[in-house]
Amino acid sequence: MKRDSKLSGILHVLLHMAEAKAPVTSEEMAKAMQTNPVVVRRIMAGLREAGFVRSGKGHGGGWTIARELSAITLRDIYVAVGSPELFAMGNRTESPGCIVEQAVNAALDGAFRDAETLLLDRFAEVTLADLSADFHARMLASGKTIDLGTIHAA
Repeated sequence: MKRDSKLSGILHVLLHMAEAKAPVTSEEMAKAMQTNPVVVRRIMAGLREAGFVRSGKGHGGGWTIARELSAITLRDIYVAVGSPELFAMGNRTESPGCIVEQAVNAALDGAFRDAETLLLDRFAEVTLADLSADFHARMLASGKTIDLGTIHAA
């Protein structure tokens, strides 16, 4: 089963944007996310509506982060990209007539709710600044430098 990697991809791009000295174009982000620039613009529009990024048109235009990284949580981004399903698992039948399956659904539904609450609470504790600090520590340890235009060229 294919996993939804939109949240991971947009977090990736946002960290690149935080490092960029100039606005980042949809084309540059699409290359990093291995997708189409139209997909990037659609995702970024939701982030813009939430006030996390801004865009500029024309020569020198592109996307920039509109808030401090410490003011944006993973949960904020998750909600801004449409709150995609967190789990691939689900009930075999949503409204079963079978009493056994009703018991199974009740147990699974409770566990899924608890897991989702725990995960979203954890997302609310992690900021883009936390991700950036981890990224910088990894870069320092690796001795590498990073450039959105070249790092994903391979």
